[in-house]
Amino acid sequence: MTTNILILCTHNSARSVLGEGMLNHLARQQGRDVRAYSAGSTPSGRINPHALAALERAGVDVGEVRSKSWDEFTAVDAPRMRIVITVCDSAAAETCPWWPGSPVQVHWGYADPSNAPEADRPAAFERTRLAIAERMQRLLALPLESLDDRELQARLEALAA
Repeated sequence: MTTNILILCTHNSARSVLGEGMLNHLARQQGRDVRAYSAGSTPSGRINPHALAALERAGVDVGEVRSKSWDEFTAVDAPRMRIVITVCDSAAAETCPWWPGSPVQVHWGYADPSNAPEADRPAAFERTRLAIAERMQRLLALPLESLDDRELQARLEALAA
């Protein structure tokens, strides 16, 4: 059974997109039955070009990446999430909707690479992509299928440290 993971950020244009792209890419490489999605509370409607460039440089297929609202994932026919991860402080502070199935929720904060000076943004996005990729690797090393929600919550919070 697929482990669905939703990665949230306010605008769904940078950090959450990097998380979705890297987790799906790494899961495919490892043959893991894990599917990542990303969304935002107030999506911008566009993906930051630096995020797309960082993912493409890492060999990630960005063909289906788009900025979308978290409302898509509260619908009756939406994929059922096992895990919801917030990756920016503003999304972590917001009241999230009720998620069908009551998934495990955790916050993994990353500085916004969009705030770097323009000349430094490509490097800032690459550093953020690498940090997210490392944490996603550690998530994929967990025995997701055999952990109950309490154990999973503890293990995910430990990854945030």
